[in-house]
Formats: sequence, C-alpha cells, structure tokens
Amino acid sequence: MKFFILVALFAVAAADSYMAAEYEAPKYEAPKYEAPKYEAPKYEAPKYETKYEEVTYAPQPYSFGYDVQDKESYNDFEHNEKSDYNVVTGSYRVALPDGRTQIVTYKADAYGYTADVKYEGEAKYPEYVETQYKAAAYPAPAYKAPEYKAPAYTAPAYTAPAYKAPEYKAPAYTTTTPAYKAPAYTTTTPAYKAPVAYPKY
Repeated sequence: MKFFILVALFAVAAADSYMAAEYEAPKYEAPKYEAPKYEAPKYEAPKYETKYEEVTYAPQPYSFGYDVQDKESYNDFEHNEKSDYNVVTGSYRVALPDGRTQIVTYKADAYGYTADVKYEGEAKYPEYVETQYKAAAYPAPAYKAPEYKAPAYTAPAYTAPAYKAPEYKAPAYTTTTPAYKAPAYTTTTPAYKAPVAYPKY
C-alpha cells in the first residue's frame, strides 16, 4: 500500500514539473536579388586610311580651234587658242543678235589675263511697226429652209362585213294521247269451312 502511495506522489511531482513545449513561428527572410548590370557595348568607329596621291603633270604645249555656223539655230561663232608652257593666247568671234560681230583677243601669262574686245559691223534695230489686225469678214451663212413634202395618205378601203341572219327551224312537236288500260278487278267469294265439333266431357 505504501508503494502505491509513493508512486502517486512521484506522478504528481512529475506532472507539476512538466512544462508544455513552446514552438516559435519560423521566420523567413525575403531573398535579395541584385539587379543585373549591363554594360553598353563599345563600338569603335572603323578607321579608313585614305591614300590619295595627287598626280601632277608637267605643262604641255597645245593648240585647238573650232568654227560653228548653223543658220537654223542662228549660231555663228569661232574659237582658237594655243599655249607654250608659260603663255596662253587665243581669240573668239561671236555673231550678235543686232547684226554685229564681237571679236575678243586675249592673253594669259604670269602677269594675269588681258583681253581686247572689238566689234565689226553696225548694229541694226528694226523699226517697230504695230501690227494692224483686220477682222476677218465671214459671210453670213445662208440657211435654206428645208422643204418637207406633205405625205400623201391613202384612206384604206374597208369592206363592210355582210351579216346573214341565222335561220332557225321551228321544232315540230308531236301530240300523243297516252292510252290507259282500265284495270280488271276479279271478285272472289271466300270459302269458309265449318269448325270441327269437339266432344263434351
């Protein structure tokens, strides 16, 4: 009996010393993402090497000349030129619209350009005459009235239709007196038979 009492005391003591376990809610930290860093690509401008060598030629003597005369386009001019290393000389001639001819003789050297201008002929300016316009005389058109011929209409000849009265034939009626036959009646006297005499009992 004492043993059971001791066990009960130990159980009460153990119940008093037991504490319920405490659980803390878990703490989650939000992940930290670093924004990616993009570096703009660097493009180097292409380098083009231009190699140009100016070609120089030694001055050469030359000479040329041409002449144009075209009446349809009113072109009439001439040009001549020559050069010897240092000095260029030449001349040109042009027919002007006023009838004169312009002649230019020029020279170009180390001192500059000089020209001598001359004119041949006399300038002619035609006198202006006002053009008088005369109204054209147009004859009045003569219209002839059209002649219409009256059409000749011929009256159509219609033949009057001849109507013939229909002929009706009077029906012939036949009078027939019916013959009736007098009925024949037969007189028959009925025959009666005397009743049978039954015995009396």
